[in-house]
Amino acid sequence: MASPRTVTILALSVALGLFFVFMGTIKLTPRLSKDAYSEMKRAYKSYVRALPLLKKMGINSILLRKSIGALEVACGIVMTLVPGRPKDVANFFLLLLVLAVLFFHQLVGDPLKRYAHALVFGILLTCRLLIARKPEDRSSEKKALPEGAEDQPSLYEKAPQGKVKVS
Repeated sequence: MASPRTVTILALSVALGLFFVFMGTIKLTPRLSKDAYSEMKRAYKSYVRALPLLKKMGINSILLRKSIGALEVACGIVMTLVPGRPKDVANFFLLLLVLAVLFFHQLVGDPLKRYAHALVFGILLTCRLLIARKPEDRSSEKKALPEGAEDQPSLYEKAPQGKVKVS
């Protein structure tokens, strides 16, 4: 049976992955929701206006919105479907994206209700990354020992440490 830690990581990975695939798709195409797509277009125009450095770098609102949307979709797919370490890398990139989006919302002075979802999903991404990177707890895997046996050092702990002299 899978450990609660494994189930938690899997559930968070799938839920977060699907959410970011959905949100990235909304940024890329109006097929899911024309209203949400129009709102994203308007929001990204205000982000680029508020940060003139992006214009100087040649980044317009369309390029910014589509690149963030594509990165969300790609990382969301990895979080949902790919096993192992790539999930942690995708998690990290999505966390950076969420921080950038929070920065943009603060920059344009949006009210909290406009970016509350970004805060919540940023916290969830942080939790998933912390749980995934925490070393496995080995104490639950120990076999039941006779009473008082836990106080005695194991053979490995009794062995001398360091170099062995050979004469």
